[in-house]
Parts: sequence; structure tokens; C-alpha cells
Amino acid sequence: MLTEAVESYLAVRRATGLEFKSQGSLLQGFAAYSNAVGKQYVSSETAIEWAGAARSLNQRARRLGEVIRFARFIHAEDQRHELPPRAFGGEKGPRPVPYIFSKDNIQRLVQTAAQLGRRDTFRGHTYSAFFALLACTGLRLSEAIGLCFQDITSDGLVIRRSKFRKSRLVPLHETAQVGLERYLQRRRPYAPFDDHLFVSLRRRPLLKRDAQTAFQTVIEKIGIPRGPRLPRPTIHSLRHTFAVRALENCPGGRDRITKHMLALSTYLGHSNVANTYWYLQATPDLMRSIADSTQSFFTGERP
Repeated sequence: MLTEAVESYLAVRRATGLEFKSQGSLLQGFAAYSNAVGKQYVSSETAIEWAGAARSLNQRARRLGEVIRFARFIHAEDQRHELPPRAFGGEKGPRPVPYIFSKDNIQRLVQTAAQLGRRDTFRGHTYSAFFALLACTGLRLSEAIGLCFQDITSDGLVIRRSKFRKSRLVPLHETAQVGLERYLQRRRPYAPFDDHLFVSLRRRPLLKRDAQTAFQTVIEKIGIPRGPRLPRPTIHSLRHTFAVRALENCPGGRDRITKHMLALSTYLGHSNVANTYWYLQATPDLMRSIADSTQSFFTGERP
């Protein structure tokens, strides 16, 4: 019975546009555990036992949180399902401080990536263009990997059914258009049987793990400082950097800032503008600007 209830719940959530892959796996695991111990309804004790088997506190809180949301859904139809308490606290810990690349480091990253694969220069050209595109557009890794020839238009790149199953148009600066076309001139004759923009030496779309491995190789070569208390540069840091630089160039004035934030949120493909505002915390320059604006407001210098 509980297994069927979980599948019904997942069907409803997915019908709203959510993929719910990891959440579905967790709830299916909870249903199997409950069935194994003879529980046909959500039990607080069973839910806490199952969630408590996770290794870390954050994992326990997340597992229990998924059960709580499911329990609220199914409890509305059948009150024999209990609503477990949050025995492991909140699910979300503090966000890690993102690594923000300098302009010089991005140039070195792109140049060094071009040197990958000395025996086959196509690999170097691929990753150089790939990292450059991520840096100048703020695309998610999966979005860049999924790009196909048909997604290149005169108005920009069409991102099809990405995260949250949304599509959007990403305009390109003329310098980015030139760089992309330069790469495509090398790309077109190499693997004519696959229409993805970025392909591996196997003539297949790039894999996330291969792109991440290439990125870390380049990071080590250019010698970016690493340490336990320093932000860790990841391939996703290029997206963080794009967002922060865009915010640093935000025009003054409350109405203009609001429009700028909304445009940036749409450009990045965020489901909620609050996810874009989080980037305001990313650099000292932004925090200093916020502090100065706040002080000016309270001293009457600005309306």
C-alpha cells in the first residue's frame, strides 16, 4: 500500500514539471523499508529509524524531510499516516563560499585548456571553447553539454528543457559568437554523425565527469591556490563568476536594480529570483556596495 502511495505522490509532483529523481529513489527506499518491517502506513518511528541510517546529519535531515513532505500529502487522504517531527533539524546547511575567478585566471584557464591533448589538438580546442562558453554565458554544465547545432540561432543559444524543464534563449556577445564559430570550423568535419556542439574523441557528447576531470587538470596547471579554508574552484564556479560580475555591473537606482536582477535571473534560468540574490553575498565588492547603499538610505542621501 505504501509503495503505491509513493508512486501516486511522485506522479503528481512530476506532472508539475519536476524530475524528482533522487527524491523518488529516497521515497521508494523508505516504502521498501516500511514494508519490510510490516508498516503499511507512514510511522514516525519507522521514518526516523530509516532516515537515521544515513551517514551524515545533513543526509538524515534530507531523508526525513522527503518523508515529511510525502506524509503531509498522503495524510490529507488518510489520517492513519503519521506526520514525523524534524528529528534531525533543518535540511539545508550554509551554502559554501563560491570561488570567483579573476579575469586573468579565466584567460589562463582557456589558454591552458587549449594545450590539452598534444597528440590530438581537437581535444584542446574543444575544452578551451567549452570553458570559454561557460565563462561568458553562465550556462550550467549540463546545458552546455546538451547544446546541438540547431540550438545556435542569430539571436543566441536556445537552451531546451533544462533544469525545471524550462527552455530559454541566451543571447551571445559578438566576441562569444566569433569564438564559437572559430571552434565550429574545427568541429564540423571531425564528427559529422553527431549534432552536439561539443564531442569527445569517441565522437560522442562530452560526459560530465570527463569535463570535470579536464577542468581540474587545467586548474592544477595554472596553479590556483588551494587550501582547507579557501573556496574550492569547480567547473560550476564559472557560472558563479558570471553571475557575480553581472551584479557588479548592475546600474544604480532601485527600479533599475530590480529590473537587472529579474533579467539576470531569467538569463541564468533560475526558478526563483531569490536564488539570484544569493550571489550578492559572493564578493567583498558587492557586500561593500550593499553596505554603502544601506548607509546612504538611512542617512537620507537616497530616496
